[in-house]
Amino acid sequence: MSEATILLVDDEQSIVDMLKVVLAKEGFTSVHVAHSGNRALELCDLTHPDIVVLDVMLPDMEGFLVAQKLREITDSPILFLTARSSDLDKLMGFGMGGDDYITKPFNPLEVVARLKAHLRRRLSPDSPGERTFIPTDHTSAATKDDKVLDLGRFQIHEHAARLVVNGRDVDCPAKEFQLLVFLCKHPNYVFSRNEFYEVVWGADSLGDDSTVMVHIRRLREKIEANPGNPSYIVTVRGLGYKLVYPPQKAKVTLESGDHL
Repeated sequence: MSEATILLVDDEQSIVDMLKVVLAKEGFTSVHVAHSGNRALELCDLTHPDIVVLDVMLPDMEGFLVAQKLREITDSPILFLTARSSDLDKLMGFGMGGDDYITKPFNPLEVVARLKAHLRRRLSPDSPGERTFIPTDHTSAATKDDKVLDLGRFQIHEHAARLVVNGRDVDCPAKEFQLLVFLCKHPNYVFSRNEFYEVVWGADSLGDDSTVMVHIRRLREKIEANPGNPSYIVTVRGLGYKLVYPPQKAKVTLESGDHL
């Protein structure tokens, strides 16, 4: 993990210096710094970072706009680090493609902990955390050897990281895709927001309820015929969310071409 490339985007030199010191103590030596949005886009194209730590208040453009532009060239996790702490700002950050949101003032050790959690998921996709929950017998074929998960209205091509809805490819950022795959492999199981955060983001107590809520909303907008009245990802009030397979439509296509 220490070989990961990190892009820090912040115009406050004191914050950059502090984070670089903490990251160096954790063994991260490939850290690139940008003090503006335009420079961040240039460095992202040049260095292909594994994760981006991004301030919102930059001198040339808002970090939200930077994140939107970054999503055109990278699927690496984007961790917002900003003094803007309202719920609206957080929703805006996730809506623009962010994967996490930390407000200033912050504990640099928490930033590093969240950064490492995201990197574990990105650099080690087969880590044990992703297999915490075991599917029941009727979905036992939905393992890492699956090629396609077909739920009628949409299909997940897991190996190719493709989401196809009504015959059309739909862009799906990494965390949304991982969350959707996890749900589809564990149908009818009710998971709390904390459980989702632990499995998909690789952390437990560091989770923010709004993170899961926003990702669920964005997935519904992609896969549901009526996102306001979802038929696939349903809310179980007071408990969490579950995915429901539509009757007689869902099947799993295996490498061998067999169907269930």
